[in-house]
Amino acid sequence: MTRFKLVPEPPDSVERVAEAQRAVPLVPGTEDDCCARLVRRLGFPSRDVARTWLTFLRALELAEERDAGFVRLSRDPTREHLQRSLLDRVYGAQEVLDALGAEPSGADAVFERFEERVPEWEHYKDPSGWRETWRERVGYLLGWLVLLDLAEHRDDGYVAGRGVDSDGSDEPP
Repeated sequence: MTRFKLVPEPPDSVERVAEAQRAVPLVPGTEDDCCARLVRRLGFPSRDVARTWLTFLRALELAEERDAGFVRLSRDPTREHLQRSLLDRVYGAQEVLDALGAEPSGADAVFERFEERVPEWEHYKDPSGWRETWRERVGYLLGWLVLLDLAEHRDDGYVAGRGVDSDGSDEPP
């Protein structure tokens, strides 16, 4: 299974994911066209931010890339679906969740536990900046885990949340 690396900064609400999905066309469009729509409809500050969101929507199985271009999928972005897709299809999401426990951990401590999982080629691609890039990515993943009720943010750090059971539904609290 393909796992995607790009993770946008988490929004304030899950509804933003649905808004982003609705901005992707039903009729296939080029990456440039789709990014322009995302920027125009959602007010993203740059094409790079829109491209990250477009890739992330693919990871969440809410959009896909076809020969003719990118297209919106007719799948509801329910919390349960988003939880499962995030953990299964976004590189590092499950690993970051696994780094959390019952005792709070700060984002830096979570990154330190995750750091050995950063692909080695990333070290060579950006020798002086890969740690900063991946530290930010881990921070974004923590934010998404909190947004989707997979983790909880407390004053002193992050802890594992309720999780998702094997059939994709929420476990009882």
